[in-house]
Amino acid sequence: MDYVIVGGGSAGSALAGRLAQSGAKVLVLESGPKDWHPLIHIPAGFVKLLDSKLLYHYQTERQDALNGRAPIMPQGNVLGGGSSVNAAIYIRGQRSDYDGWAQAGAAGWSYRDVLPYFRRAEGNDRLSDAWHGTEGPLGVSDLRQITDLTRAFVRSAQEAGIPFTPDFNGARQRGVGFNQTTTRNGRRCSAAVAYLRPALKTGNLEIRTGCLVTRILFEGDRAVGVEYVRGGRIEQARAAQEVILSAGAVQSPKLLMLSGIGPEAELQRHGIAMQHRLEGVGQNLQDHLEFPAIRLCTGRHGYFGEDSFLRSIKNGLQYLLFKSGPVMSNVTEACAFVNVDDPEAEPNVQMHFVPIVFMDGDQAPVKKAGATINPCVLRPESRGEIRLRSADPAAHPVVDPRYLSAPEDMRLSVKGLNMARHILAQPALSRFVEPTEAFPGAALQDEAALQAYIRARGKTVYHPVGTCRMGSDDMAVVDPELRVRGIRNLRVVDNSIMPTLISGNTNATAIMIGEKASDIVRGMTPLPPSNA
Repeated sequence: MDYVIVGGGSAGSALAGRLAQSGAKVLVLESGPKDWHPLIHIPAGFVKLLDSKLLYHYQTERQDALNGRAPIMPQGNVLGGGSSVNAAIYIRGQRSDYDGWAQAGAAGWSYRDVLPYFRRAEGNDRLSDAWHGTEGPLGVSDLRQITDLTRAFVRSAQEAGIPFTPDFNGARQRGVGFNQTTTRNGRRCSAAVAYLRPALKTGNLEIRTGCLVTRILFEGDRAVGVEYVRGGRIEQARAAQEVILSAGAVQSPKLLMLSGIGPEAELQRHGIAMQHRLEGVGQNLQDHLEFPAIRLCTGRHGYFGEDSFLRSIKNGLQYLLFKSGPVMSNVTEACAFVNVDDPEAEPNVQMHFVPIVFMDGDQAPVKKAGATINPCVLRPESRGEIRLRSADPAAHPVVDPRYLSAPEDMRLSVKGLNMARHILAQPALSRFVEPTEAFPGAALQDEAALQAYIRARGKTVYHPVGTCRMGSDDMAVVDPELRVRGIRNLRVVDNSIMPTLISGNTNATAIMIGEKASDIVRGMTPLPPSNA
């Protein structure tokens, strides 16, 4: 094989597909199973998969700022990775996110540089302009199913002073609107569907699932392959050109450390022989933290009860026969991007709207119809880390995001929560919801009480990044060409390379990283920078 890619998630699938279609021989090693499960390919199906084995359920360390709770951080463990089991929301972030990467030492990754790769990936069924592509392999489309409760949220946000926007990924992100999703013809278009399936037809791509990669193989300072366990047997795969890690922000730094690349003290603690010292491996972990503002409904609104036995049969038949109904929904049908300090400035808070009562699994369930707004701080200042729990490759690593460790994150969180409450109190939602607030509750008004509520209810938005940071300083793990510093023929291509978390959902950016990396790996001239 020319290339061995560890991980068949969003970035790995895009990279593997492009390389194979260019004529290279590519092997993808994925720890999870094939994406055979039928619920993967149905827009609403991911709700039923969140607790399944198609996701790793990493338990974080006890978080001081979350009252000592240790919330779960799920990540995809199936071909397609997160793109097979997420809410399919297509968001790219803001221009300043990528310009900030370039200014911090990631040359070639400014907004002008990455926009052409977003456009190359995208097959949008509505938008065609300087920001959007229509011919790419990744299907992007409008929702065909939107509940009245979601439409009321969008009107309520406008009543609260947030302008409507038809496109979160165009000239400006600010506003409230309906999400576009990574779907095509009423089915999920995961990165595996978009990139791996077409590439398999070339005969240049091999995919092996159920493979736990245990270490990278070296000859001197050159990566030459990997060792992995499949079906209880230890096997090896050799790469004539490069080994590429695309295992995500949790697993990629773990594999580097297991292979002797990482912080000296961490490797010594677990008795791992050092291949190359890189103190930044596993550092710089960032994630979005959300918390709910909820009003209960006065009747059966939104999607409450739609997953009951009889309703599921009806909805399933409606989907199969007419491609309509609740099964066509991604459930998180709308978002708002706002600046809670200055309404005219670049957004610093995102709000996901969910037309059900939605809270983390460690909270007592509320079996009533409801409207939930989950705000999150878009560019958190808090930084955590990934460390090894042991030298056993099968052991989950230590995941410590250190949520809310930066005071600014809590300040913006409180303001975001109050804005969400304000939206829920607007007239457009009043005919659907009870007059009193369910969560946090009308009694919680002062700063200290709201901070305590956020500490008690905060949960991940499933967006860990940054643990193999791209840059040009001593703490950078990879250079702007995504090469692991100090090692030949080894790259990292996934969300772990992000210097800072983007302003929104991370799947579209992971696919862009895979797209851009495919040109870098092949030594091709980058696509011309955009003037948009």
